[in-house]
Amino acid sequence: MWLLLLTARPACAQAGLDQERAEYRRWLASSPTSPLAAVAQQPIGAGLRLGPAGADLPLPDGGEYRVLPRPGGVRLEGASGSRIMPRGAPIKAGDYTLVVDGPGGREVLTVFGPSRSSKSTAYYGPSPSFVFVGPLAPPERRGTSRVLGMDGIEVDAAEAGSVLVPIGGQRVRLRVLRLPLPGGEESELEIFFRDETNGHGTYPAGRFVSLVPAAAGRYRLDFNRARNPFCAYSSAYPCPAPWRGNAIPAAVTAGERYARGGGEAP
Repeated sequence: MWLLLLTARPACAQAGLDQERAEYRRWLASSPTSPLAAVAQQPIGAGLRLGPAGADLPLPDGGEYRVLPRPGGVRLEGASGSRIMPRGAPIKAGDYTLVVDGPGGREVLTVFGPSRSSKSTAYYGPSPSFVFVGPLAPPERRGTSRVLGMDGIEVDAAEAGSVLVPIGGQRVRLRVLRLPLPGGEESELEIFFRDETNGHGTYPAGRFVSLVPAAAGRYRLDFNRARNPFCAYSSAYPCPAPWRGNAIPAAVTAGERYARGGGEAP
């Protein structure tokens, strides 16, 4: 049975949440691969030409490059030569930063520019009424589903099971998936959900939240850690579609907020 943890948040938990949010803000503001710096994302297909007007991806003052699928990996070719682009690793191309990701045969290129949007994040205040602990039920049918991850990349995600959470006066079943990461690793267990705050304080497309292992074979679901997909920060990213069944008939006033194209408080 999933239980709502109604006790006050201990000071260490509050400090950990505050630190997590501060680190995420710093990453958004400083990382060369922050979604605030993303200018384009496109499937590589048979290859992409970058740079001059008329290219697949025009990049002002960025020189001319080609991103090509080749045996042994995707290659970046330019005036200075050719090199392999390891999945998930940022590669400089003039003033721009390039990242290749996605499964073999469906690679995607994301381009980050030298400047970034001024958008930032804002959050609801921490609330113990949106923290739950309970078991992960096994999936009804094992297999994979093709979904868009938080970064807009299409992946084959493994069915991990479901959780049955008491929220809004109802028991709501939420589907849980494992999303693969570059290098073949698996991410934390993830839930992509919609609720009644979407478009009214939170991002219209929905939000992600991780399911974290707890003691005695149970799991912790903390909606205070719900976060926006990257399409909330840049139109370069496609927005994921909420996973089948993951609609909560209540307002989840916890986690990351959104208003009018940024993370400002409503």
